[in-house]
Amino acid sequence: MIKATTLPPEFEPAFVNGLKAIFEEKIVFNQVLGLKITSLLPERVTARIDMKPELVGHFSYNRIHGGVISAGLDAMGGLACMAAIGARHMDELPEQRLHRFAKLGTIDLRIDYLRPGIGAHFELRAEVMRLGSRVASTRMEFFGPDGKLLSTGSGAYIVS
Repeated sequence: MIKATTLPPEFEPAFVNGLKAIFEEKIVFNQVLGLKITSLLPERVTARIDMKPELVGHFSYNRIHGGVISAGLDAMGGLACMAAIGARHMDELPEQRLHRFAKLGTIDLRIDYLRPGIGAHFELRAEVMRLGSRVASTRMEFFGPDGKLLSTGSGAYIVS
């Protein structure tokens, strides 16, 4: 007997564009970081940060500041929560789902710095491990331009 698997829902362009506007424009600190969404799926989100002088933490090595890594991974955990919430309520219009993020906030965040962040750009990924009615748990990753894992994170977010 073959077991049927259900594919995660696809987001409508109106939801994707609205979420990108919130994340990349309305959250002004994400503009400072240069966070740009590269993929927005219900089960995983990815983004990119291009290195710029304002993000340097160690001038001798042109290494990205640890606070940029932490803030970027925190933002990605929140974005993953937004995608998971959006997927949970696909019966609503995109505009309705975009208003569900007003109470989203970080409860707990842990970052492990594995390697120095040196490179022209970085990729960030995040996924929700569990989405409860009040709290979501996430896992995040920060990669260098060569695809090496530089940092990992886990976070808990209030979602209601």
